[in-house]
Amino acid sequence: MSMNEDRFAGTGKNLGGHVDQGFGRAPGDVKTEVEGKIKQATGAAQDAYGQAKDAAADAYGHAKEAVGDAARSVQEQAAPWEEFLRNAIESRPYTSVAVALGLGWFIGRMGRHSDY
Repeated sequence: MSMNEDRFAGTGKNLGGHVDQGFGRAPGDVKTEVEGKIKQATGAAQDAYGQAKDAAADAYGHAKEAVGDAARSVQEQAAPWEEFLRNAIESRPYTSVAVALGLGWFIGRMGRHSDY
């Protein structure tokens, strides 16, 4: 997993905060110690944001791959039916037209409501 800019910057701020906190704690400089803690919290938040961005990008990549696989699967399964229909229509065009008209009439009848 690669580290994006937010994770890198967040980790850097977090480490810098640890250093500042240590420098503040040693001589008893409360202001520097608190600033170090704030910098740590900011860095941790930015790192968490970067991790969430990485996770979202990873999930998107997996979902995109799954959709592509499903589309290929449907296409492979539809190929024999396409060939069958093409051969049937080319070899018996009048029968194909009659079947299409019958299906159209049937679907049209199903769409009507009796309460009209």
